[in-house]
Amino acid sequence: MSAFDYLSLILWALLILALFVPLFRQRSLFFQRLKFIRKLEEKRNSRVITLIHRQEVLSFLGIPLFRYIDVEDSEQILRAIRMTPPEMPIDLILHTAGGLVLASEQIAHALKNHQSRVTVMVPHFAMSGGTMIALAADELLMDQNAVLGPVDPQLERGLGSMLPATSILKVLSQKPRDKIEDSTLVMADVASKAIKQVKNFIKWLISERVTSEEAERISSFLAEGEWTHDAPLTVEALSEIGISIKTELPEEVYRLMELYPPPPGRRPSVQYIPFPYERREPEKGK
Repeated sequence: MSAFDYLSLILWALLILALFVPLFRQRSLFFQRLKFIRKLEEKRNSRVITLIHRQEVLSFLGIPLFRYIDVEDSEQILRAIRMTPPEMPIDLILHTAGGLVLASEQIAHALKNHQSRVTVMVPHFAMSGGTMIALAADELLMDQNAVLGPVDPQLERGLGSMLPATSILKVLSQKPRDKIEDSTLVMADVASKAIKQVKNFIKWLISERVTSEEAERISSFLAEGEWTHDAPLTVEALSEIGISIKTELPEEVYRLMELYPPPPGRRPSVQYIPFPYERREPEKGK
């Protein structure tokens, strides 16, 4: 064989490795995740479901893939719930920036209707539709520094731009009616219906755990746009409005989250020695 033939073989081998190594790595992560999920199930005697959205990279092409709650997620979670005996508790590990209202409400509705105990665990954040799902839980476990977010409806106004429903309604009180475009009036009508829909759904989700007055206050706080849609609602802020939260997460949840790494090839912006340090008592005389 000539040197050119050897070079061609080497190039083909490198190409095959570039194609299959990411697949093997992804498959390995998949089985490691299943291992931790099964370990948590055995520890808590429950069905563990994960809804974890991280930015990932497609194959070796380096194309970023952004995930959000969609109908495929709701179909899979509803299937997992159907496969769970009514008397078996469900633990849902939730990490998401939100997504479609349809899918979020379907998931929350199914969790609410499960006969046994439902626990939602939030290690980092569950915004928008994720917050709606979290409110369906009988028990909400969050890391002390984790956050939820408002669920105020966002309406699309062409070209992918989104407008808060509450901000659209404010136009009616700030301008004379004859100075408002018909399209804006239509959007205001839709905005009013969207807020009412979300508020009623939130009140239904939490109705068995709080009084009717508390349900009205919580749903108004979350759905009527008191804050911007991406406002982080901390454990302290959520507790103040009457949402019951515990801040003790199983260690397996954190270990599982480590198996959803950021896209490879990107220079890390945060670095530290990845081992827990023991607490040290200060030396006497210092």
